[in-house]
Amino acid sequence: MIFTETFIKGLFVIEPKVVGDSRGYFMETFKLDLFQKESGFSGEFVQENESMSSKNVLRGLHFQKPPFAQGKLIRVVHGSVRDVAVDIRKGSPTYGEYFSILLSAENKKQLWIPEGFAHGFASLEDQTIFQYKCTNFYSSENEGCICWNDHDLGISWEIDDPNISEKDKNGVPFRDFISPF
Repeated sequence: MIFTETFIKGLFVIEPKVVGDSRGYFMETFKLDLFQKESGFSGEFVQENESMSSKNVLRGLHFQKPPFAQGKLIRVVHGSVRDVAVDIRKGSPTYGEYFSILLSAENKKQLWIPEGFAHGFASLEDQTIFQYKCTNFYSSENEGCICWNDHDLGISWEIDDPNISEKDKNGVPFRDFISPF
């Protein structure tokens, strides 16, 4: 696996080594010792989630507040997404900046998002299967949501007419957001 840190400290793109032939392919998607060495992460994953989305579904921008803050190791099993992580760590030189990447079953890239980020994705294909490991358990009382189309963030989701949940439509504008990190 190749770990590449993005311009936002602590945020890594992970590219697995894929071995394939006419029968198919094999790849390691996670290896604890290598993950810890390359990312500096020393915790553990306690929950794994999977979602399936139709084309143009947009989910986000979500985060979990301390003490239920979550780091996420993300990958797409089927289809593709425009994935976005927004730095919400007070004092970070990249606070309020976002990183965007195409994650797909075809490119097999993963994204490591540590605690202190809001996260969202837009499904680019029907029946996109999105999978992620979490470093903490989900807590509905500690969930937060920043407005997905916030003018100050200026995120380009690369889809027209997104399908968005009521919860996500009511995300907090970034200028009114008070970070718990």
